[in-house]
Amino acid sequence: MKFQSYNQLNFRLRNIFVALASALIFFSFSSSTYAQSHEPMNAETKQFETITLGAGCFWCIEAVFESIPGVQQAVSGYSGGHIKNPAYREVCAGTTGHAEVIQVTFDPKVLRLELLLEVFFGTHDPTTLNRQGADVGTQYRSAIYYHSPLQQEIALAAMVRAQNDWPSAIVTEVTEFETFYEAENVHQAYYEMNKEAPYCRAVITPKMQKFKKDFGTKFE
Repeated sequence: MKFQSYNQLNFRLRNIFVALASALIFFSFSSSTYAQSHEPMNAETKQFETITLGAGCFWCIEAVFESIPGVQQAVSGYSGGHIKNPAYREVCAGTTGHAEVIQVTFDPKVLRLELLLEVFFGTHDPTTLNRQGADVGTQYRSAIYYHSPLQQEIALAAMVRAQNDWPSAIVTEVTEFETFYEAENVHQAYYEMNKEAPYCRAVITPKMQKFKKDFGTKFE
C-alpha cells in the first residue's frame, strides 16, 4: 500500500509539474507574441503612410504602383466588403462586397499623396461603374479607401481635378478604410512573375507603357 501510494503521489506530482511547465511555456510564448505584435512603431515605420486603392484587376494596379519611386510596397488584396477572410474565387463571384485593391505604403517625404492619386486617376477609367475593360463586376469598382481625414480631403480634391480629364462623370467610391485582407500568394507581384502570360501581355504591359509615357518624367 505504501508503495502504491508513493507511486500515485509521484504520478500526481509529475502531472502537476508537466502542467506548470506547459503553462509557463504558453505564457512565455504568449508574452513574446504580444510584445512582437504590439511593440511601438519605430521612427522608420512612422515616416510611412498607407492608402488602399481599387482600380480594376489588382494585378494591373499593383504592377503600376510598385514601380513608383517612394512606394515601399503595394500589396494585392480585398477591401470594402462584408465577408471575413474572403478567397479569390469568392470575390470573383461578386458575393462578398469586396473590391480587388492594393494597399500602398509610401514615403510622403519622397512621394506626395496628390501625385500618387494623380497616377491612380490617370491609369484606369474612373468613369465606368463596376468595370475596367473586359473585367466586369463590383469587385472591379474604382475606389479610394482613405486612412485618415486628411487623406479623405486630398482624395476628394484629387477627384475634382481629375474630372477635368474625363468627359463622363467620375464614379470612384471614396470611403473610410475598415479592413484589408491580403490576397493569396499567387496574386502578389503577379505581373513581375508572369510577364509572358496572355493577360499580362494584352492588358498589363500596355498599361505599364501608358504609365511610363504619361508619368515617366514626373519621377525622374
